[in-house]
Amino acid sequence: MCYGQTGAGKTHTMTGATEKYEYRGIIPRAIQQIFKEVEEQADLALTVYVSFVEIYNETLYDLLATMSDSSTPDTQMIIVEDSHGVRIKGLSIHMVSTEEDALNYLFEGETNRIIASHTMNKNSSRSHCIFTIYVETRWRQTEEVKYLTSKLNLVDLAGSERLGKTGTEGQVMREAMYINKSLSFLEQTIIALGDAKRGHIPFRQSKLTHALKDSIGGTCNTILVANIYGEAAQIEETLSTLRFASRMKCIPAEPVANIYTDPVKLIHKLQNDIQVLQDELAMYNILGNRRQVSYETLTANQIRDIKAQICRYLEGTVDEINITNIRQLRETFAQFKIILLQQEEEIEAMLRKKYILIDKVNRETSLTADVMGLLNSEESQVGELMGEGFGIGLAPTSAKAKKSKVKKGKDIAGSTKKDRPPVSGKDAEMLHQPKDSAHEVSPKPAASKVIMGSTIDSVRSESILKMEDTRPTTPPGKSEIFDMFKAEKGSEINRILIENKRILIEKRTNMKDLTDRINNVKEEIDITNRSLNIKKRERHVQGEYKNEHDEPVVDEDEFNLIIQLKDLKRQYRSDFNTLRDLRVEVQYCQKLVDQCRLRLLTEFEIWYNESFLTSDDTQQVPQGDSIRRGLVPFSRMTALEEDDKEKFQRLQQEILMECPESVSFYRARMKLQQRQNYTRAMNQPQPITIHKKPGMITPSIKNKPPSSLQCR
Repeated sequence: MCYGQTGAGKTHTMTGATEKYEYRGIIPRAIQQIFKEVEEQADLALTVYVSFVEIYNETLYDLLATMSDSSTPDTQMIIVEDSHGVRIKGLSIHMVSTEEDALNYLFEGETNRIIASHTMNKNSSRSHCIFTIYVETRWRQTEEVKYLTSKLNLVDLAGSERLGKTGTEGQVMREAMYINKSLSFLEQTIIALGDAKRGHIPFRQSKLTHALKDSIGGTCNTILVANIYGEAAQIEETLSTLRFASRMKCIPAEPVANIYTDPVKLIHKLQNDIQVLQDELAMYNILGNRRQVSYETLTANQIRDIKAQICRYLEGTVDEINITNIRQLRETFAQFKIILLQQEEEIEAMLRKKYILIDKVNRETSLTADVMGLLNSEESQVGELMGEGFGIGLAPTSAKAKKSKVKKGKDIAGSTKKDRPPVSGKDAEMLHQPKDSAHEVSPKPAASKVIMGSTIDSVRSESILKMEDTRPTTPPGKSEIFDMFKAEKGSEINRILIENKRILIEKRTNMKDLTDRINNVKEEIDITNRSLNIKKRERHVQGEYKNEHDEPVVDEDEFNLIIQLKDLKRQYRSDFNTLRDLRVEVQYCQKLVDQCRLRLLTEFEIWYNESFLTSDDTQQVPQGDSIRRGLVPFSRMTALEEDDKEKFQRLQQEILMECPESVSFYRARMKLQQRQNYTRAMNQPQPITIHKKPGMITPSIKNKPPSSLQCR
C-alpha cells in the first residue's frame, strides 16, 4: 500500500509508466514474479484471478466492467463478509493464465480511473484503487480435498490534500474532502489496531477500511510504502506521512493460512471410504461364518417381505420377526407406524358412517351442527354434512351444469383418458394391435446415405470462360452470377447440398412419425395400468389366494393385463431408443447441410474475387504461401507497406533480442492501444451525407456584392 501527499509519486510507484518496460511499477513486477513462481511449481496446480476496484466519493466502481468477458457490468457493489473473509459482491473477477492477460486487465483498469489537475499534480488520482491478485493452490493428488487460497491487495491510495496549497474548487474540492475523510478513518483504524486494549475496531467507518479489513487487521503481511516530497516547503505533510508509517509498524502481524475444503472432492472421498468400509464388513462376515448380509438400501421386495412378516406377527401366526441389520429394524418400525395410521383412518371412517363427529372445542363446528339440525333433507343441499365441512343452503333450480365445449379432435378420436372406462378381460387384449404399416418408421435404404466428399471441379462452361476472359470493367452483381455459378462451377457442391437437404427432410418426417407412435404407446400403457390397478383393488377386497410359495394367485384377465403391460413397455423402450438415435442423425444431417451451404458460399466468393476483382498483373505475382488469391482482399494484395501486425512482429523480434521478459508487457500495451483506437473510431460522429433530388438546382453565387456601401 502506498500512502503519502498528493503528487508524491504513489501511482508511479504502484503502476509505473506503460511507455517503457524499465519504468514499470510494483504491480507489473509482482505479476511477473507470481507467474514465474507458477511455472516453477510443478507439483502444485495454481490458478490466478485478478480484480480492479475503485473507491470514488465513497462509491465502489468496477474498473474492469468495460471488458467483454465481464459478467456484471451494471451491478451495484456492496462489501460483505462470509466464511472466506471480506469480499465485494458484484465485483467481476477474471481468471488469467499468462502474465500478458494480467497486464492487459491492469492497463485497461488504469485507463478507466478518474484523474484531475491542480497546482501540485497535473494528473492527480481522485480515488482509491485496489488491484487484487487471487491465487488458488491445489495439490495434484486426486485424493487431497483441501486447497489453499491467497490474496494480494495492491492499493494505490489517493493523496491527502491541503486546500490552501492545491487551490481546488467545485467538484475537485468535493473530491478532496472525501479523500481526506477516508484517509482520516484509515488512520483511526490503524491507531485502534495498534492499541491492544481496544475491543472495537472501526472498520465500517468507510468503504476503504471495510474492504481492507483482512489486509490490515494483522492476519497477513502488510507492506507500506511512504511517499514523501524532498522539499522543505512540504515538511508538515512529510512528518504526517512518517507518523502514519510508524503507527502502521505497531500493528502485530500473525499471518494465517486460508485452507478450505472442496465439497465435490470431499463427497468423492467419503463415497470411496464408505465403499472400503463395506468391503471390510463383508470380509468380516465371511471370516466370522455369518450368512450373507446386505447393507444396501432395502428394495421393494424386501420391504414387502418385512410388511408380510409384521402382518403375520400381528395375526399371531409367528412369534418373532427376523431382523439381521439396522436398516431392517428401522423399516420394521416404519411399517408398524403405517399400519397404526391405517387402522386409525379405518376406525374414523366407520364412526363417520354411523355418527356425525363434532369438535366441541371448535365453535364453528358446533354452529354447523345447529344448522344441520334445522335442515330435513340432506340430498337437496350443497356441501358436506359429515362433520368435515358445512352446509351452504339449497341450490337454486336454475343452477345447471354448463356443457363443456369439446374440440373436434377429441370427438373424432373418442373420449379422453379420464372418460375412458376401465379395460378388463378380452377387451384389454384388443388394445395392443399392430399399427398400420404406413405409420411405422421404415428402415433407411442403403441408397439414401449422406453424401460426403471433396468438391470435384467441373468443366467450365463457355459462358463463364467468356466472361472471365473478357473481364468487364464493372463486375456483375453477385445475385445475378450466383445462379450461373451453381449451375456450372459449383454444380457438384450444389448437388451435394440438395441431396443432404432431401435426406434431412426424410429423417425429420420419420422422427415425427416415430414420436406419434411413442405417444400412442404411452397412452396405451396408462390405460393398461389403470385397468391393472382396478383388478388389484378388486382382488384385495375379495381376498387373496396364495400358492405353496406364498405368492398371490391372479386370474386370467389380470395375467393378460400384466403380459400386455410388459409388451407395451418393451415396445416403448425400443421405440424411444430408436428415436434417440434418430435425433442424433437429424442433428448430424443438419450440420452437414450447414457445412455444404457454407462451402458453396465460400467457393463462390473465392471464384468471384479471382474472376472479376483480381487484376491479371496481381495474379502473375508469385506468392510464397499456399493461400488462394481469392481469399485475400484485393486492397491487401496490392499494398506494399507493412500493416500493423507485420510491424508488431518486427518490433517483437527486435525487443526479444534485447530483453525476452518484456514481451508480455509490450503485447498488453499494444492490445490496450488497439482497444483505444477502436473506441475512439466508434465514438466519432458519422458524416452526414445530403442526397440531392434529381432536377433540383442549388443556386450558388461566387462574387456576392456587399450588403451595404461605405463612403470615405
